[in-house]
Amino acid sequence: MPLRYLGRLRWCCDARRSLLPLPLRRSSTSSSSARPNQASSGTALTAEEEAAVERIKSSLFKARKGSVEDLVRSLGAECSEIRLTSGVADSLLRRFGDDWKSALGFFQWAQSRGDGYAHTPDTCGRMVDLLGKLRQIDRMWDLLSEMHCKGLVTVDAVAKSIRRLAAARRWKDAIVLFDRLEDMGLERNTETMNVLLDALCKEKKVELAREVFVVLSPHIAPDAYTFNIFVHGWCSVRRIDEAMWTIEEMKKKGFPPTVITYTAVLEAYCKQRKFRRAYDLLDSMSSQGCHPNVITYTMIMTSLAKCERFEEALSVSDRMRSSGCEPDTLFYNSLINLLGKAGHLFEASQVFRLEMPRNGVPRNLVTYNTMISILCQYGRDDDALDLLKEMEAQSCKPDLHTYQPLLRLFLSRRGRGDAVDRLLSELVNKSGLGLDLDTYTLLIHGLCRVAETEWAYRLYDQMVGSEIVPRHKTCELLLSETQRQNMEAYVERIQNDIIAFGLSP
Repeated sequence: MPLRYLGRLRWCCDARRSLLPLPLRRSSTSSSSARPNQASSGTALTAEEEAAVERIKSSLFKARKGSVEDLVRSLGAECSEIRLTSGVADSLLRRFGDDWKSALGFFQWAQSRGDGYAHTPDTCGRMVDLLGKLRQIDRMWDLLSEMHCKGLVTVDAVAKSIRRLAAARRWKDAIVLFDRLEDMGLERNTETMNVLLDALCKEKKVELAREVFVVLSPHIAPDAYTFNIFVHGWCSVRRIDEAMWTIEEMKKKGFPPTVITYTAVLEAYCKQRKFRRAYDLLDSMSSQGCHPNVITYTMIMTSLAKCERFEEALSVSDRMRSSGCEPDTLFYNSLINLLGKAGHLFEASQVFRLEMPRNGVPRNLVTYNTMISILCQYGRDDDALDLLKEMEAQSCKPDLHTYQPLLRLFLSRRGRGDAVDRLLSELVNKSGLGLDLDTYTLLIHGLCRVAETEWAYRLYDQMVGSEIVPRHKTCELLLSETQRQNMEAYVERIQNDIIAFGLSP
């Protein structure tokens, strides 16, 4: 049954973010950063392809302050002889991070070349997702329309679009897109209905999702996942009674609730600090033959730790082990974090160094990040830096969360600018990362506290040039520091930016 009667909603813009190279301590510009020579498929790029990637990135970086059309023209003037491959395209779209403008400029230039290269459905889907993520919803709609004309629309692309529309508060547009699936050659079936319901529930529009379900259910059969979506949805809006009612409805339809279903309810109880009810439900699950799994126990343990009920949290760990449930990497990550916050650094290190290898549980990026963060909290910077080197030896690529606690630690100490400089150089040139809003904010605030105002301003200039809108407190802090040091040109620029960004109180 058509859903077009639900109409369309206006959408709300978020600040656009982009990740571009950052200035290091002793220079106001930096070269474009490089990531490992690997395409999205896992196949290494050839030397020719990697050279093409770097030339395209360099051209885009030089024109980064222009419009999308300017970027297309720049690429046309400087890169017309480059041979494009799907590896080059996929690698570039992954490296742009949240820089939607550079990604779209490259995307439009590539499809206009007329030299035999054509975007794949996966490439188009990635571009759709990036535009939706950065709230470029009208551009996303235009691209979907183009994909439809070329027969490139996939279920995955539609799923991404529906989720991004819901996240942008354009819920009814998400419904309209679902309603048009058959026009695009796709089916309105249980799978696609679940995508729509899940997107609405994750944005806490559970009642609207229920209305849609009532309209669709006579024509599209629900499955167990459909009901789990609603259980999670009602729990997310703190309506646990409706979640339990959904579980009963689920049973009547012949779908027995699973540990996933009950874990959603347990999590809702934990968020409301109703731990006694959570324990009662745990006992009830076991009596029904639905035994908690490692995810269930990890969630309860983490929730208790957030409430600083550390000893009780550790008792959950003991309960899990006694039940015969085997720990996994996620469990150990939470346990290490819990031990660190409880003041048990030695025990956290023992779990990391001895218990995980002994039980054959692999460490992942989050494991290393958690341990590095704990070591930094205790001022153990040498041990944290050793772990950073160990990650490289284990082929575990660091991310921004790896570097942030180290940057925070060194910024808290006067005279450690060289250490910050080295970390930033490694972040850009070795790890191939760009900065996001949180990391820029951390750096600018930290540098202002240690009187590195010139450096802080260069980072601020890079952030604004990358179309990352600074936070009001960042502008106010930097304005205060530049005024105190009589940096008049900087003061005027920041004051103008505060007005332009609408950050005035």
